[in-house]
Amino acid sequence: MKRALLVSIVAGSVSAALLSAQGGGGGAQNSISQEGGVGYINPGSPTVSEADSTKFPIPRLPDGKIDITGPWVGGGSNGDIERDGGLKPGELPLLPWARELRDKRLKKDEPYTACLPMSVPRVNPYPWKFAMSYTSKGLSHIYILHETGDAGAHRVVYMDGRPHPENPIPTWWGHSIGRWEGDTLVVDTVGYNDKFWFDSRGTPHTEQLHTVERFTRLNYGRLRNQFTLDDPGAFSRPVALNFTARLLRPDPRTGVGDLMEFICLEDNQYGVAGGIQGIGSGTSNQK
Repeated sequence: MKRALLVSIVAGSVSAALLSAQGGGGGAQNSISQEGGVGYINPGSPTVSEADSTKFPIPRLPDGKIDITGPWVGGGSNGDIERDGGLKPGELPLLPWARELRDKRLKKDEPYTACLPMSVPRVNPYPWKFAMSYTSKGLSHIYILHETGDAGAHRVVYMDGRPHPENPIPTWWGHSIGRWEGDTLVVDTVGYNDKFWFDSRGTPHTEQLHTVERFTRLNYGRLRNQFTLDDPGAFSRPVALNFTARLLRPDPRTGVGDLMEFICLEDNQYGVAGGIQGIGSGTSNQK
């Protein structure tokens, strides 16, 4: 059951008030975990079960393409890109400087806790979706929206055939161009800055980062993301990672699932409770 929670963090303690409920029973129970002295409430996002994933046909859009809209849960890295992407410990081919930097970083210092964008291929425990934008000429843009919102940031994938700019300005989300290969959406991205972390572990990258994502809907309830990471500034070779996203379980009353509002607001008590320095007086995430 998807719930909206108001989270209050004072001196490392967490209190939560249930504000509203959406959907039927059977959802995950609330739990509290501690990371770096900060308490996180994990209500869980209910997803379609393995059994139901193959019970229903894969939906299609009016133009005949596979509908990959979602909303989805997971399908990227979060705690540890090496583990989340299907690699064994030590298999991520980081250059020595990058491995040393990762090992020095602390979870409480990650930029995402300061309301900064998490970027690619990162996800969080909350849903995200593809939003299609059409003109008279067809599909022109795909917007990738995350429930946590990243302080209003959103990712744009250009589907109108334009190339990458010759000298892109480094940005949090980079410059993404997409195309269809059969029923697979292929997204090619360059022009990233080097400010975001791949995960809470602190895995770094450089502005040479180039990613290719291949999104394929395997069945009604699962979406595969075959992810290629190429960054000669931080990795000794390109890396192939695999992630699987799960479809958010539809509300039994309406038959659909959707994203909720999430506001990440700087300069309040979230960061203070975690002892986070250098970002004003902290951050707060409220749902």
